[in-house]
Amino acid sequence: MDENLTRDIAEVPAVEVINAAAVHLMSAAAVQCGLAEDQPADLDEARKLINALAGLVTASASEIGDHHARPLRDGLRSLQLAFREASVFPDAPGQGPGEKLTGPVN
Repeated sequence: MDENLTRDIAEVPAVEVINAAAVHLMSAAAVQCGLAEDQPADLDEARKLINALAGLVTASASEIGDHHARPLRDGLRSLQLAFREASVFPDAPGQGPGEKLTGPVN
């Protein structure tokens, strides 16, 4: 690995890396939920991305603090609701993507 790249990465706080990863997952999940123009929903892909996001948010919340975790939780909840709305046959409460980690989303 390039020594300059390693040094640059070492200077980035963990909270920024976690937030960047979460934003990438959120963006991809939003597209897969059909929230992007001219892009059909792919709920199988959306489910995977939302599950991964729920794991990241749940695991990192205590490490990054409520100030940083709250917007991530809000974004996750919005995606879970968008997924439910896009589903022809919505999952039972508590069975939607990420809900095993976050609890039921209404």
